[in-house]
Amino acid sequence: MRLLKQLVIVFAALGVLVGALMVFSYDVIKIDWVVFMEIQPSYGTQDVDMNTGAGPRPVPAQSIPVEGAAYIPGEGAPVNPVPADGASIARGAQLYSIHCQMCHGVEGQGNGTISAFLVKKKPASLTSELVQSKTDGSLFLTITNGIFNPNNSLFPDVQFSGQMPPLNENLTVRERWDVVNFIRTLKPADGQ
Repeated sequence: MRLLKQLVIVFAALGVLVGALMVFSYDVIKIDWVVFMEIQPSYGTQDVDMNTGAGPRPVPAQSIPVEGAAYIPGEGAPVNPVPADGASIARGAQLYSIHCQMCHGVEGQGNGTISAFLVKKKPASLTSELVQSKTDGSLFLTITNGIFNPNNSLFPDVQFSGQMPPLNENLTVRERWDVVNFIRTLKPADGQ
């Protein structure tokens, strides 16, 4: 019992000594503990380089983007990297039926089930000469960014009264190109 009391006293004294050393050593060492992520320097997408004041930092050599090459406005419409083979068209047809058919209809005529409820904003007919004459890149950008204003720069000769939501968060880059390949297979109705 006496040994136990002595051990308790020794460990208590050591605990007080270690605690005092820790308190005093913090003032001497002054470790900078960063516990919040907002305190650290960070860069957002396309931010100006803080070191040089120039535009965004260049992409490191041999880096591979997750979603394919980035589209940079002013450099023209992208070129379709996906061959229009049977597999791509089949995937595009499936994705079209999920994401596009409700507005543009089964055959792309702009007569989907939702179009009956759109009084001022009718969906475009994807089989029209206007849409079919556009480049694959223009169609890709329309699917990616949607149509928000009445004077869409992709179709300057047509006054759109409608809107189309962007599908860049719903479809991957590859899936959007598959939908473009499927749209190319749509044929106009006999009377069009």
